[in-house]
Amino acid sequence: MPELAQAHGLTLRQDYFGDLTAWKGLVDLLQDTFSIDVDLQASFGGPDPTSMPFGYFDGDGRCVANFTAFSMPVIVNGRSVKAAGYQSGAVRPEWRERGLYRDLMQRAFERTAAEGYELDLLLTDKPALYERYGFRSLPQHISVARMPKLERSGSTARRLSLEAPEDLLLIKTLLQNRQPVSTRFAVIRQMEMFLLNACFNPAIRLTTLGDAAVVAWTFDGATFWLLDIAGTTIPSLATILSALDVEPDRIEICFSPDRLDCEVSLEPYEGYTMLMVRGKAADDIAGPLMLSPMAEF
Repeated sequence: MPELAQAHGLTLRQDYFGDLTAWKGLVDLLQDTFSIDVDLQASFGGPDPTSMPFGYFDGDGRCVANFTAFSMPVIVNGRSVKAAGYQSGAVRPEWRERGLYRDLMQRAFERTAAEGYELDLLLTDKPALYERYGFRSLPQHISVARMPKLERSGSTARRLSLEAPEDLLLIKTLLQNRQPVSTRFAVIRQMEMFLLNACFNPAIRLTTLGDAAVVAWTFDGATFWLLDIAGTTIPSLATILSALDVEPDRIEICFSPDRLDCEVSLEPYEGYTMLMVRGKAADDIAGPLMLSPMAEF
């Protein structure tokens, strides 16, 4: 609504990531609001090119409010679904309660609806805020795996570094050509958040098994957390543990494990954010499931 911008002396901008000054305005907004530095994406090739940002800027060029949609295709029960994710929703404290956030959300929702997205996804610690727009929460579950019988591994495991150009190229190539880690519910393609999440958490290890898959995992000496697998093939849990040469006391798989050839029991995931969905494909999603932490947005 143009009158909203005029009433507050603001400028509405959309699809502005190509403007480095405006992008810096969003970087500052997210740094000030959430203490995260999304400008780290510059070293990986920049922000997601599918991003559809909507933002309000003041006369000094500061981004005072933003809400961004992006393409996040997922697999749901074996079917490829055109899904949109929503992220970078923030308003500076002095600009809150003026209708800016609601306006930007509605613009983003109208954009993705017009472009034929079947499913909307978001992560939030304030689910009630989005329920009024038709979103519902999806309970997530950790899969606790029984220790498989280890075998002599034919795969060469090598630790990767995001700071090594050849390693980064391999990771990006595998992310671009990956098989969904689950046929039940998983991201089909989303490179930027995988890299950013790996960068945000130094405990995450990225290890390649040959040149066919990169495994994202953490291990504290007792519990092994399998966070994601990006590869042209999905190795079994036994293959992964054998290649990594670890024998943990407890194994937690942080995504739907239907392609790992292992036995699991389920435990509720107690994260600080809720996964919420809406859209005509939302009713096709049946639990138990979990969105990989490497795909969190």
